[in-house]
Amino acid sequence: MAKKLRYGIIGCGGIANGKHLPAISKLEDVEFAAFCDIIPARAEKANSDYAGGKGKVFADYRELLKQDLDAVCVLTPNSSHSEISVASLKSGKNVICEKPMAKNYQEAQAMIAARDESKKLLTVGYQSRYRSDSLYLKQECESGALGEIYYAQANAIRRRAVPTWGVFLDEEKQGGGPLIDIGTHALDLTLFMMNNYEPAYAVGTTYRKLNNDKKTGNAWGDWDPKKFTVEDSAFGFVVMKNGATIVLRSSWALNITEVREASTTLCGTKAGADMLADGTLLINGVKNGRQYTLKPDLNAGGVAFYDGASAKPEDIEAQCFAAAIRGKGKLYVLPEQAAVVTRILEGIYSSAKSGKPYYFE
Repeated sequence: MAKKLRYGIIGCGGIANGKHLPAISKLEDVEFAAFCDIIPARAEKANSDYAGGKGKVFADYRELLKQDLDAVCVLTPNSSHSEISVASLKSGKNVICEKPMAKNYQEAQAMIAARDESKKLLTVGYQSRYRSDSLYLKQECESGALGEIYYAQANAIRRRAVPTWGVFLDEEKQGGGPLIDIGTHALDLTLFMMNNYEPAYAVGTTYRKLNNDKKTGNAWGDWDPKKFTVEDSAFGFVVMKNGATIVLRSSWALNITEVREASTTLCGTKAGADMLADGTLLINGVKNGRQYTLKPDLNAGGVAFYDGASAKPEDIEAQCFAAAIRGKGKLYVLPEQAAVVTRILEGIYSSAKSGKPYYFE
């Protein structure tokens, strides 16, 4: 058996324990060698839970990077994604960084430059690409079944599901609210399906209409209005260089009954597609002069990365990253793609602030 890959975990909070640590722990060829968190107790607990106490624990990521590691998982607030990823790459580590790639395009570009300089791997945690509906739809798009996709909706709509823990409501650490948190998943899926990464301009609006509410009906309990410093909703109208249009809708709290998150709607010259809230995928078009709607059975058969339909998206993500490190596969999420997502989000925020269209040069 090949030598196990040694992983270092930087950031042992919610996304680490809810996604990455459980997924990586299922890999037989990977071991947790080091944990880091600015709250030492978190790193100690992760070490105990996932490494049996055998890993090393640090409060400063720079000390962790001095260790002999094959890969680093950057699972910190958005404001530190670029800084830590760049340092990790320069220290000779392969990196998977949680989404979004960075707070802005300049920081994302710095990460790519460090990747190029180090010759190491860099990917970003857009696990929604590995869902069964996403994998099926990507095959349809690549086969040309939808034709030219010229209109799309990137959907990230919650009715009342504001994350009240961690630093989600902190604009300085996160860079924004639902647009950069969940809108980023919807936009990534949309661009990926369209295979279109050349934006021309964006128009955006952001709202802080419900931040001061007190009896909120929120899924995770009432938020603290004093700490809610980011937008509660944000919307973008993006025109690509080839003329295609993308409407991005994102919200943590909106008076609406339609809830659709990390999903896309695509309209092409030959057919269209809708990702629904319950995981259903619908393909629509016209055949033999009649309208049709196709609903593929996503519970049967396998997917491109895993022989079986039971694998969770985050499990497949972890498998792909480890395989790429060993040279047995390719990265499914390229940093160049993730950087464009960040670039468009930045453009929407800039437009909302200025009240004018934001043009990408």
